[in-house]
Amino acid sequence: MRELVRETSIEPRNLVLPMFVREGIDEPVAISSMPGVVQHTTDSLRRAAAEAAEAGVGGVMLFGVPAVRDAVGSGADDPDGILNVATAALVSEVGDALVVQTDLCLDEFTDHGHCGVLSPSAGSGGDPIIDNDATLERYVSMALAQARAGSHLLGLSGMMDGQVAAIRHGLDAEGFTDTLLLGYAAKYASAFYGPFREAVDSQLQGDRRTYQLDPGNRREGLREALIDEAEGADVVMVKPAMGFLDVLREVRDAVQIPVWAYQISGEYAMIEAAAANGWIDRRAAVLESLLSIRRAGADTVLTYWATEAARWMTER
Repeated sequence: MRELVRETSIEPRNLVLPMFVREGIDEPVAISSMPGVVQHTTDSLRRAAAEAAEAGVGGVMLFGVPAVRDAVGSGADDPDGILNVATAALVSEVGDALVVQTDLCLDEFTDHGHCGVLSPSAGSGGDPIIDNDATLERYVSMALAQARAGSHLLGLSGMMDGQVAAIRHGLDAEGFTDTLLLGYAAKYASAFYGPFREAVDSQLQGDRRTYQLDPGNRREGLREALIDEAEGADVVMVKPAMGFLDVLREVRDAVQIPVWAYQISGEYAMIEAAAANGWIDRRAAVLESLLSIRRAGADTVLTYWATEAARWMTER
């Protein structure tokens, strides 16, 4: 009876697995702050994606870790760059079984670690300023490279003004009208991204508060989601997930397109650490956390537990 009257459920198809692929390694490299998560080789990436597909996971989101970086992130739109090569490999391996998605942001590819091209002039206090328009040009080029590699859905995580409209226009002009866009609309400047910085070997000094949202601003997150929808996003994102369930609920109620949420690295690391110390039941805590994100309104959840959780769900 308890199962019969449950109001919210979650299935493997509601999960997306974020994955990291690193250039120039022969074996997967463990990420110390994210137990169980690795930087993949192209071969191990293929195997892990196949396992996710077999478990029924709905998609994978791919992040590239290049060997060489520069000020404008040249490796991001290089057809032979690690992200685009790995994307083509995954489309070939699992493209008929799940949705292959790619992160569209420059931070992994720049030598300064910011999500865009820096302006020659600094802001007050010497803080770097992102050149929004120059960054949009780079984003369009990156989008075309990912679309040509076969990506089904582009994850626009850079938080630049007008990014959805610019990329949609650029893709359509080149005939990629069926390539979907996930707008990271309500992406907050969170303290919980820390482990991710290790995962992508981030070169960032300082923070991204000039272009990510203030965690105190609920209405701004909703406004950004509505803007992305109007610009042509196919899906919008709330990130992080568990600390922003109120924003997630409001976005879900306001937009007419799918809403996803990203259970980020710090959320993952906290539960793993507590479970490793015997303070909580790991499996129960993982599944409860995912259910809470779904209950708040997420149609899909990006989570590093996607494959493992999918297997648990099919066991029940």
